[in-house]
Amino acid sequence: MAIAQTPPPPYYAVIFTSLRTSIDNHYGPTSDRMVELAQQQPGYLGHESARDGLGITVSYWESLEAIRNWKRNTEHALAQAQGRDQWYRAYKTRICYVERDYGFEADDFSD
Repeated sequence: MAIAQTPPPPYYAVIFTSLRTSIDNHYGPTSDRMVELAQQQPGYLGHESARDGLGITVSYWESLEAIRNWKRNTEHALAQAQGRDQWYRAYKTRICYVERDYGFEADDFSD
């Protein structure tokens, strides 16, 4: 996994934080499909994700309209319903306006 290469701000971030149930029922393939589908959406800029008990996925978008269109995507809506019914004990979605970003990347770093 790499850090998402976003354009210069402004843009939007959607932060999805979740706690899973013990039910698997095709969670992995559905999650992979949602990434594939999101990448095809107009306005998608990238994403980052981590899970160690608590799952956090941050996706980046050009506009609020692009985020609304992603939320309304039929296949995504079905996965959301399955998440509420089976996969998640709890989740929270936050939508943020990114005004500034900065970072660091080493030229050559070996462990």
